Amino acid sequence: MAKTDSAKKAKRSSDRKRVFNLRRKTTMKEAVKDARASKSDADISTAFQAIDKAVKRGVLKKNTAARMKSNLSKLSVKK
Repeated sequence: MAKTDSAKKAKRSSDRKRVFNLRRKTTMKEAVKDARASKSDADISTAFQAIDKAVKRGVLKKNTAARMKSNLSKLSVKK
């Protein structure tokens, strides 16, 4: 448990950021799942946007996002 005031404040801030990051990650995962299921260009585009936003916020690493986008784009080509 945090003792100092600054540690308590850091914990509050960390908890707040965690909620936003989890929300962003969940949204991204759902978008990717929908894109894989439907294989439509609109859903793939939405998944790309969600992945890019996750990278921008630091939820995903850049290369992980590139790999995910690459795999999604393969679905579009196979169609």
